[in-house]
Amino acid sequence: ELHPWDLTDSLGISNAIKGSEIVYVTVGFPYQTKAWQALWPSFMRSVIEACKTHHSRLVFFDNMYMYDSGQLQNMTEKTSINPTSAKGKVRAELNRMIFDAVEKDDLKAMIVRAADFYGPFNTTSMLIETVFKPLKNGKKANWLGSVHCKHSFTYTPDAAKATAILGNDPAAYRQVWHLPTAKNPPTGKEWIEMAAREIGVKARYQSAGKMLVRFLGLFNPTLKELVEMMYQYNRDYIFDSTKFETAYKFTPTPYAEGVKKIVELEYRR
Repeated sequence: ELHPWDLTDSLGISNAIKGSEIVYVTVGFPYQTKAWQALWPSFMRSVIEACKTHHSRLVFFDNMYMYDSGQLQNMTEKTSINPTSAKGKVRAELNRMIFDAVEKDDLKAMIVRAADFYGPFNTTSMLIETVFKPLKNGKKANWLGSVHCKHSFTYTPDAAKATAILGNDPAAYRQVWHLPTAKNPPTGKEWIEMAAREIGVKARYQSAGKMLVRFLGLFNPTLKELVEMMYQYNRDYIFDSTKFETAYKFTPTPYAEGVKKIVELEYRR
């Protein structure tokens, strides 16, 4: 059953949460620093208060923007929270808010985190928009940053299953979990080659460094917002989910299988 509500209306949020045993927060605000700063903290305060009032458990679906930029080569649940971007600082604030409520008010909550993600019918995935779609349309793939750096992506069907598993396990609360993500991630060039091979086209690509993205951002608002995040694309970005895999005997979907499934479902129908 679906209930639309205004995410800036605390009473509406409380009414939406009322009667819910588990609240999965998977919402996304516009990808704009000013919007995140204005909307995320007040929204999370309302969610936390509503969960406390209605005795609901909270599962917050998060990203890794708050992690120390020098530790992206081996991200675990214990990676230091030391954001270098404005968006990362917003995420760090949400982390503090949730775990302050866990410690002080006995809120039953957890944070689950994913790497950049990819999967079938995913229109907000950077990988889909910049690699799969251009290749399918006979154009060059557009890779942000260095094509020689490894980059983890979380397969969205795996993320959905894992989030449901965690939310329904009382022992999983009061901690952070990385959602299942395959090990040994491909480089940007290897991602492009895998996608091209499955689609049946030549692996043609162009890459954009920070200076070019900054210039293009003068004409494209989304690219403008990506400038501060370019540090994620000029070094290896490796997301470790050993904790979840071990606890729940879960094997993440291999990258080659995920790419094949996307092409089968979206481009060969």
